[in-house]
Amino acid sequence: MSESRETFLQKLYFNFFPCYRACGAEVLYIASDWRTIKIKLALTWLTKNYVGTIFGGSLFSATDPMYMIMLIKLMGKDYIVWDKAASIKFLKPGATTLFATFSVSDEDLADIHERLSTSKKTEKTFTVVLVDKDGTPHAEVERLVYIRRKPT
Repeated sequence: MSESRETFLQKLYFNFFPCYRACGAEVLYIASDWRTIKIKLALTWLTKNYVGTIFGGSLFSATDPMYMIMLIKLMGKDYIVWDKAASIKFLKPGATTLFATFSVSDEDLADIHERLSTSKKTEKTFTVVLVDKDGTPHAEVERLVYIRRKPT
């Protein structure tokens, strides 16, 4: 799916927003339906740690707002969405540019809506893997997102 004008502008906003820009990541693509976001995190002097690989904080923060923002867009104005918790597993040192693809499926949304049909709030865990150009995993990040129906 291609980018829309809205998602293209949102991509530019991410890439110039100081907090996101400081981690060294770059948003490459946001699908017009907000179901997919792609990023890259290059190994540069800004992202390099003491031993010459990508700093763990850069790996972690590059993934920070994506699932929350995707769900805000996908769930609509009747819901409150927040990042609640996150964890990272370092699998292999990042000695080259890494990439990540965030996706929210129909099944994810159906699961959230089903849970919210019997409860005012729920939480959903999403996992994203940072990989090199060959697809080798270097880090796995879990993001716990809180979703609640707004009071009526």
